[in-house]
Amino acid sequence: MLESSPRASAPVRPTETFVRHPRRRPSLPLGAALRVLAHAARATRSDGEAFDPDRLDRRDPRVIAELEADLGAISRDWLRLSVRGESAIHPRPCVYVANHNGGIMGPDLFCTTHVLWRALGPGAPLYAMAHDFAMAHVHPLGRMLQRIGAIRASPVNAQRVLAAGGSVLVYPGGDLDAFRHFERRNEIVFGTRTGFVKIARDAGVPIVPIVAHGAHRSAIIFHEGEWIARTLGLTRWSRLQRFPLALALPWGIAPGPWMPYAPLPFPIQLRVLPPIEVPRACSLEAMRDEVVSAMQHAMDEMAGAAQ
Repeated sequence: MLESSPRASAPVRPTETFVRHPRRRPSLPLGAALRVLAHAARATRSDGEAFDPDRLDRRDPRVIAELEADLGAISRDWLRLSVRGESAIHPRPCVYVANHNGGIMGPDLFCTTHVLWRALGPGAPLYAMAHDFAMAHVHPLGRMLQRIGAIRASPVNAQRVLAAGGSVLVYPGGDLDAFRHFERRNEIVFGTRTGFVKIARDAGVPIVPIVAHGAHRSAIIFHEGEWIARTLGLTRWSRLQRFPLALALPWGIAPGPWMPYAPLPFPIQLRVLPPIEVPRACSLEAMRDEVVSAMQHAMDEMAGAAQ
């Protein structure tokens, strides 16, 4: 078993719904931001053990509890987060499927993890599937991500978590979704990927979609950089198909998939959709399309409300 089984966790608390008027001026909770950076710096340090990106026992509920409060302050005051559908968050094992926005510093990551941690509690064994380039090749970053429940993205690791009673958070669109052009900011882009459906089907758990709107305005991606990625051979050595170019603070122009940046303070909406059961005999492609359709419908509603 993992360090805390969802079945043994305290009942899920209703997540606070943050409602902020879009015209309300954002304010940066500087203390919270500095504490998040300090946590990140401490978590990158080696403890003398060989780094293993597949370990499940490196997740630290104490760190998560401290970060949850600070990410909540940033979400409320800087990103003016509003949330709907928290009742769909349950302690039973599931595959949370979210859309990816704005690349490495996409603020939807902060908002989504904050909402899930707050609802489930810091001790619940929720694991995020992280790109294996970050986890396996950039060890300081991998150490930091492990502390907050990330493991190397792979079907085997996801099944390990689910078999032990945990839940996983996945971003099936990966770089295709995270680095889509600004003009496509209101689209769900998963491409032909069906791995998340197979994981849920094989484990016998539902898919719970989470849709973020507004986060893709945190940086203005004006070129996806598919040809740049091919020229640099990124697919071969980092499993990335995009090398984006974006307008982002504080750089002006931020090149590449790994450039950190300060997210612009546009309001973010987050919606947790009802669970989708995955039949054992389902078509992976048809089930993927059903999930994408449900998420796109929610995105369209959220985009219309924002306008």
